[in-house]
Amino acid sequence: MSLKLYNTLSRKKESFKPIKKGVVGIYGCGPTVYSHQHIGNLFRYVFEDYLIRILKYNNYKVKHVMNVTDVGHLTSDADVGEDKMEKAARKEGKKAKEIADYYLKLFRDDLKKLNIQEPNIWCKATEHIKEQIELIKRLEKKGYTYKTSDGIYFDTSKFKDYEKLAKLNIKGLQAGKRVKVKEKKNKTDFALWKFSEKPGVRQQEWNSPWGIGFPGWHIECSAMSMKYLGETFDIHTGGEDHISVHHPNEIAQSEAATGKKFVNYWLHSRWLLFKGEKMSKSRGGIYILSELEKKEFNPLEYRYLCLTTHYRKQLNFSLDTLKKAQIAYKRLKNIISEISNDKKINEKYLKAFDSAINDDLNMPVALQILWKLVRDEKAKGKINTIKKMDEVFGLDLLKKEKIEISKELGKLIRERETARKNKDWDEADKIREKINKLGYSLKDTKAGTRVEKL
Repeated sequence: MSLKLYNTLSRKKESFKPIKKGVVGIYGCGPTVYSHQHIGNLFRYVFEDYLIRILKYNNYKVKHVMNVTDVGHLTSDADVGEDKMEKAARKEGKKAKEIADYYLKLFRDDLKKLNIQEPNIWCKATEHIKEQIELIKRLEKKGYTYKTSDGIYFDTSKFKDYEKLAKLNIKGLQAGKRVKVKEKKNKTDFALWKFSEKPGVRQQEWNSPWGIGFPGWHIECSAMSMKYLGETFDIHTGGEDHISVHHPNEIAQSEAATGKKFVNYWLHSRWLLFKGEKMSKSRGGIYILSELEKKEFNPLEYRYLCLTTHYRKQLNFSLDTLKKAQIAYKRLKNIISEISNDKKINEKYLKAFDSAINDDLNMPVALQILWKLVRDEKAKGKINTIKKMDEVFGLDLLKKEKIEISKELGKLIRERETARKNKDWDEADKIREKINKLGYSLKDTKAGTRVEKL
């Protein structure tokens, strides 16, 4: 079955054809590790994960590369403001590397909790300065760069079709509040290398042919993606906020340097919203994953919520919607736990599932098919079919939750069993209520009584 993906570059669904048969190279814009990644950030990584799972499900061998931005990302994407890493280091009184290592570890912990597979290659910007300088030198040699008082810039007027990804109206753009805007030749020009205002003050700065400084945010992704995936590769992912600035800049500098097409398929996920607007610290409503855990939500319940909306549609987040996802996820797991295994595959439901996921990763429809399967009393081969589907969902649908039985809980369970044997139903119900107050429920099945967390 042919996999179709919506390519932001063409603004239409296209049949996916990798450069090398059976192998896919994919680059995903990774975190800027100056702070926690909130659930809005994680929404995108869930999308990227099920894209990769679907590629593997279709028997592709995937080489997944993700960058770690630990220098050069300024507080504004428009080449102004302070380096986020330098700002965080000063605020916390630590070295920038310590900040980066700490928040990268937290990010990786969150990926594990969400069943997000780690990339084959993590690449830190600070460990690829040489590659970035070499790429800028290639651009300089071809006449695409110029120097201002604060850095080396890319001349977008010399690159044909700069606006092709974002569909920008170049003439209609306003310059906005940008540093020394009069020195820039064009409104869309961007920094490749920034000079240190006072060499020796920054924690992270390097010598270069143009002076002491640090790389621009955009050059990092081009240099690292091409190092590990080649000058042309299959898929590049990101959030919708990357469409207007970051990714057009990546395309321009990469294709100007190589003379080749940079990426064949561009995939972008929409924002996670709070009260109808993009999640941001200024508007509130931002949670990190550990905060949801403190509110008694399992990270996989958040993953389930992410799967209920197509990646090209925005999802409004609230604790109420997460609660509904929690109830649905628990109910789904409970139903599945009572299904017996007949060691067959249900081809009818699996074919419908394949059709959904291969139609531009339609996870909401795939979930609906799963629910139809588990509710279909006549369907055969449920367990093995669910197992196959969960290769994509990543929801641990067949994994049994381990519950620590305390002495108090164990005592109550035994007392209830005794009451039931004696047919003292009133006493059994009273004990059940006590168990519920401890945060547990009991389910009586043919195989015995099962304990579940409420």
